Amino acid sequence: MSSQRPDNAESKRAQRREWDEASLGWKKWWSVFEQAAQKVSNRLIELANVRPGTRVLDLATGMGEPALTAARRVGPAGRVVAVDQSAGMLAAARERSAALGLTNVAFVETDGELPALHERDFEAALCRWGLMFMRDLPAALGHIHDLLIAGGRFATAVWDRPENVPLIGLAIERVREIAGLPGGPDAVPDPCRLWDTEALRRSLAQAGFEDIAIEPYPVIFEFESASSFLAFRRDTSAPLRRLLKSIPPETRQKIDQAVTQAMARFEVGGGRIRMENRAFLASARRS
Repeated sequence: MSSQRPDNAESKRAQRREWDEASLGWKKWWSVFEQAAQKVSNRLIELANVRPGTRVLDLATGMGEPALTAARRVGPAGRVVAVDQSAGMLAAARERSAALGLTNVAFVETDGELPALHERDFEAALCRWGLMFMRDLPAALGHIHDLLIAGGRFATAVWDRPENVPLIGLAIERVREIAGLPGGPDAVPDPCRLWDTEALRRSLAQAGFEDIAIEPYPVIFEFESASSFLAFRRDTSAPLRRLLKSIPPETRQKIDQAVTQAMARFEVGGGRIRMENRAFLASARRS
């Protein structure tokens, strides 16, 4: 199983800072995002066979999903442990949990790729749009496998290719085109890097998982306007925020104009934006 390299340690520290900085943006936009994303949480807990009394691990929980959806499902006889490397995101998740009156979920600040946990023997593990940010995928999947009981299930959501995920690809590609920035996995953590479902299937199998299934899943996001979409992306996307930091204001203005023009094809009346994105939901069982 892979271990964390020294150069990777600095990358993780930078990633943690970026997500902490984006946490206020996620609090601001959470209700808009979750209108579309909640159904993904619902489907993941179905795929992981989460039931009343189940012990669940949620990795890269962010604002607390699908952990809080799972906590409502497992009830007082069950338990959810939700981990994330960002203290800022976890603070928001704890606020959501308290507002919902949930007492069966614990939040742990730790690296989802190499989780430092006292607990193990989970019956289900979940990860909604976090697996693609884990640079050492074999290590991450190996740890998830080891934390599950025999027969325990893992369910995760990842994104398709950028051209099939305008929520992500539209802005980042315009930034790279106009600013002349390089692409590739080393340029910025790529939210769409796990689009190859056969490669993902092989990775799960190599980690020891069986009964692997992967299904396409449409996720439709709506925004009041193109400018609202732009504000959402600037406020919440840690990778996009990293790219924009290196760009002068006049170039950022050109990017905003280009993204706004590109959004025209998603208008549905009154300037409102409706965009369909494709995710893949993968599920598997520990033997």
